[in-house]
Amino acid sequence: MGKQLPMQGEKTVVDHITAGLAKVAAVLRSQAWEGGSARKLTPTQGQILVLLSERASKHMRLNDVASELCLTAATASDAVITLVEKKLVRKERSPEDQRALVITLTAAGRREVQQAAGWAAVVRAGVKSMTPDEQAVFLRGLSKVMYSLQQQGAISVARMCVGCTYFQPYVHVDAARPHHCGFVNKPMGEGQLRLECPDFIPGSQPDQAGRWQDFLRGEVGR
Repeated sequence: MGKQLPMQGEKTVVDHITAGLAKVAAVLRSQAWEGGSARKLTPTQGQILVLLSERASKHMRLNDVASELCLTAATASDAVITLVEKKLVRKERSPEDQRALVITLTAAGRREVQQAAGWAAVVRAGVKSMTPDEQAVFLRGLSKVMYSLQQQGAISVARMCVGCTYFQPYVHVDAARPHHCGFVNKPMGEGQLRLECPDFIPGSQPDQAGRWQDFLRGEVGR
């Protein structure tokens, strides 16, 4: 049998994965618009509420919000002004620096977050359809994609395990839990990797680079 020629316009695996991620992003944004329309919130406004909830222990300034969500300063400012008018967030003087303003959720804003977080339910159901092993592999892959985006400057520094000073990849012989988290002082498996951790502390640039190389090299021998 002769060698099979590729079909005209045939896409690579990378193309298919990229297209798939784009569709997931489109679904998330569509759900956000649909979920927010009843309460007259845009997806950006909903994202800001969720971010403030996730960073409740941190004093978030306007430039922090813009950086975390990859927004322009003007877009972030307009969204926050609207949220203030809706009494979902408030601006306060920072306890660390009285010259600076920080943005915090109101009680109404915290209630709204519960609704906003539900916008991702349809995608969450799809993720739950995967087996635990598939979820762990997918999570690892997402970590690598986000790291690449971070290196390209497309997203802000992600609060991921692999970029954290507490994370030690492949230091345990247990294949099910080869990594170690110094914050809780416990071993952890691939399925326990976090893409968003409130206890994240970034390591130095050399340390982060070395940690990522150790993380990637460890995959080869598994």
